[in-house]
Amino acid sequence: MELAQVRLMVTDFAACYRFYADVLGLKPQSGAANGPYEKFSPAVGSAGIALQDRAMMAEVLGELGDEATGHRSLVVLRVDDLDAYCAQITSRGATLLHGPAPMTDRMRVAHLKDPEGNLVELQEWLLLRG
Repeated sequence: MELAQVRLMVTDFAACYRFYADVLGLKPQSGAANGPYEKFSPAVGSAGIALQDRAMMAEVLGELGDEATGHRSLVVLRVDDLDAYCAQITSRGATLLHGPAPMTDRMRVAHLKDPEGNLVELQEWLLLRG
């Protein structure tokens, strides 16, 4: 078994697409900026984050037609230099909710939200530093 992706159900596909591509700097697979689906990948690794238009999935699973409330997910991305990455993404429009700050003696984190309110945690693993 292999984890192919984590998929987020979104209502404003275009805004979320811009966030993951233009703000976070992830690479879109096909360039489908208006949906209904797109997978994003970091520069390294095989894991991916995908966006799925919520209305389209509601045609398959009716319960998804209800308005989503509360925090439904936490996307975690590891970066090599948290301060530099946070400076890059804030210059592209991201708003940090927290950090960069230590979470444990092994990692530093920062948190932000995408346009749908999904939480994104950026991690810098201190144990990997030389």
